[in-house]
Amino acid sequence: MKKLLIAVLCLALLIPAFALADGTVKIGVFEPASGDSGAGGKQEMLGMQYANKECPTIEVGGETYNVELVYADNGSSTDKAPSAAQQLVSNNVSVVLGSYGSGVSIAGSKYFEDAKIPAIGATCTNPQVTAGNSHYFRICFLDPFQGTVMATYAFKELGAKTAYCLAELGNDYDVGLSHYFQETFEALGGQVISDTFPTGTSDFTSYLTNAAMYQADVFFCPVSIAYSTQIIQQAAGQNVQFPILGGDTLDSNVVANAAKGTNVTVTISTFYQEGANAAFDEGFKAWLNSDAEAMTNNGGNNMISAVSVMGYDAYYTAIEAIRAAGTTDSAAVMAALPGVTLNGVSGAIAFDETGDAIRTSAFIKSVDTATGDWVFVAEQTVE
Repeated sequence: MKKLLIAVLCLALLIPAFALADGTVKIGVFEPASGDSGAGGKQEMLGMQYANKECPTIEVGGETYNVELVYADNGSSTDKAPSAAQQLVSNNVSVVLGSYGSGVSIAGSKYFEDAKIPAIGATCTNPQVTAGNSHYFRICFLDPFQGTVMATYAFKELGAKTAYCLAELGNDYDVGLSHYFQETFEALGGQVISDTFPTGTSDFTSYLTNAAMYQADVFFCPVSIAYSTQIIQQAAGQNVQFPILGGDTLDSNVVANAAKGTNVTVTISTFYQEGANAAFDEGFKAWLNSDAEAMTNNGGNNMISAVSVMGYDAYYTAIEAIRAAGTTDSAAVMAALPGVTLNGVSGAIAFDETGDAIRTSAFIKSVDTATGDWVFVAEQTVE
């Protein structure tokens, strides 16, 4: 009788009765498991999966419900993102997490908006993700901030006067972050040579040669893991003298491994540095070591990527929103999200009026080319 009464009340409130009747809360995972960003997407999902293993149930309206992660691979492509988004909508998820990649986040956004389903981005940093809407939130810093951080670091800490920026043509993340880097670097008094490459490029030697010809002091390429590893390996082959700089997408053990044993300096901005939260690090590594598939999806070792931490924090942000809403109804969860706060592994999380996280600093770290480990350089803030 109690379950029947809940179902009747849900229908009366226009809340999907099936979401409560079967004792399951569905959280959509809108991430790339394939394509150029597949490696990063899998690492971001690892954080969500670990959080779900750690917290597999939730109290909603005095009842305990299982939390089910529902996956939809957006293929790292703006062409495939809409169908992946529609797949999650048809599965009646209460909230969506993702995506790794701003372009696919933007491409899937309207489908979540039309269905009144909120989305929480973990690492999609382009301002357009949340601009002009009230359904998309995110827990990461934005590209204007990240671009400013890296440009300031390059100019003031590395003493760079000339920067070469390379982005994938048509990629919202790459082009946007390069723009903000250039804007700040030039304002500081530096010179920027900006270039783009077409999707599918595998030979970057001409771009590296151009950077050397212009006597670039730094080579800023906030591209996907797939492209960055090729750039690093080809830079090593050309014995380049300038450091490779990047944004959060380069924060992967796959990228670190590409730089291992080379003379190439790789320095990036990111959300988390291993060692900042010992309890999380120990638990996450133990889980990776016990799960062969998770280890494979992490690139074959137990190095912690910042995107995994952000996926973990995004999951708990969604859990807090559902608790605050007191229902699995997606519209109610959306209404509750602006007031959600969380002391996450990556830091304190709260939202501004746009739905963006209030972040004031970023981690700068570099690859130790002898060991292939990421090494903390600085916690960078900007005025």
